[in-house]
Amino acid sequence: MPKMYARPTDRVADGVAALNLLAEVSFAHLVSVDRHDLKATSIPFLVDGDAGLVVGHLARANDHWQSLDGATALLIATPSDGYVSPSWYPSKPESGGKVVPTWNYEAIHVHGRTRVHEDPEWLLDVVTRLTDHHEASRTDGGEPWAISDAPPEFIQAQLRAIIGVSLTIDRIEAKQKLSGNRPVEDQAGVLEGLERTAQVSARLLKAMTEKAESANE
Repeated sequence: MPKMYARPTDRVADGVAALNLLAEVSFAHLVSVDRHDLKATSIPFLVDGDAGLVVGHLARANDHWQSLDGATALLIATPSDGYVSPSWYPSKPESGGKVVPTWNYEAIHVHGRTRVHEDPEWLLDVVTRLTDHHEASRTDGGEPWAISDAPPEFIQAQLRAIIGVSLTIDRIEAKQKLSGNRPVEDQAGVLEGLERTAQVSARLLKAMTEKAESANE
């Protein structure tokens, strides 16, 4: 069975750690095979770790769901990524300029079998938990929005427009390509360079900082 390529320095070998990393993500790409075609849909999701499930939903108008019940599928999540310039490596002069650009990133592949869910109570539970999770993480200072803020008949109509999906986790693989193959001083240089880059995600900076701290323990 194909496995995710990862250097030893990049592989998240602990399954619990990989699951915890997945739980920090909220959006991923669900890929499955429909006859001879690949189909992919980007979905919001939550991890039900105790049940070994990933749960989410997609639009009923998206015919991908019609081939998902009982299908073998792959969920691909990418928590963070960012371009790495070789100019950030302090070791560049010593290397005689033998350095090239690269890309730092985190990736998680979840293999399993999917089921579709049309039960309104199941759907309401999932969208309520998704909403509560994201409203609780807002940093704009506004009042959290709740499903109960909308008219019940409106919510019921919205639920009829979506299909639930769950993925039973058979195998999870994760990697954190965070300059782990570079000398310590180059890792520090990359972190400093990324901190000066406006487009880089806070998640990538957090991951690199945690990796550096764990290496020093």
